[in-house]
Amino acid sequence: MHKYCYIFWTAKDQEEAKKIVKELLDKKWIACASIFPEVTSLFLWKGKMEEEKEAKVLLKTFSKNFTKICSWIEKRASYEVSEILQVPIQEGSSGYLAWIDEMLEV
Repeated sequence: MHKYCYIFWTAKDQEEAKKIVKELLDKKWIACASIFPEVTSLFLWKGKMEEEKEAKVLLKTFSKNFTKICSWIEKRASYEVSEILQVPIQEGSSGYLAWIDEMLEV
């Protein structure tokens, strides 16, 4: 298993994203989050094509934190089914990865 990962999450809006990201930072479960405040998502839901403005969130953390982060988001986010995806980081700049270690190794 890779030590580091990105977690992609789609929030209802920027306010929801910021609220949950701040909680995750306070818990030191993530080192950083990037919030793309408005993306247009087209998707199939309950047999119909939908189009929504949403916020896309990119979390940077340890892979071992994925399960608890996923559960935390699912309990607090607005969506019935939240998009929460883990993508392993195979390599990265040594300085950035060291910074993640420093932020999360408590």
